[in-house]
Amino acid sequence: MKHTSRFAACTLALAAVAAWVPAQAQEFKAGFVHTERVFREANTAKAAQAKLEQEFSRRDKELLDQGNALKAANEKFEREAPTLSESQRTTRQRQLVDQDRDFQRKRREFQEDLNLRKSEELTQMGDRVNKVVKQIAEQEKYDIILDQAVYINPKNDITDKVIKALNAAPAK
Repeated sequence: MKHTSRFAACTLALAAVAAWVPAQAQEFKAGFVHTERVFREANTAKAAQAKLEQEFSRRDKELLDQGNALKAANEKFEREAPTLSESQRTTRQRQLVDQDRDFQRKRREFQEDLNLRKSEELTQMGDRVNKVVKQIAEQEKYDIILDQAVYINPKNDITDKVIKALNAAPAK
């Protein structure tokens, strides 16, 4: 008798859950945001990119100039090497190696600094995007917002709303 009452209770509970699930599923609201597009098209993302370009343009030009000068010095050395004495050739080779080492170090430092700043800007941008997505989700009563999916119905794409909200927000 105990098994029968437990079975009946379990059956009743399963029936209640089964009746509840379809009703809840109809109210479930999902959205999608294409974050890569937001990071490409939002004014704040474009401003961050311009800020980085301005911040690093001088060093980038200096590196380009130094690289061109090193290339020219190497070409000059190759042309003049047959007419140089052994000691002159060795001295110039050593100078070129030192210049190249300095150039490689500066280029590596530049790349590390640029990557660090890009990471900082992306983190700030990501925080702002997440805040805007959360606001939209709360205002429009979304149950879930995804940023990656194999397929998404365009009617569920809120990317344009996020970009519009970011563009309307004051810059920080």
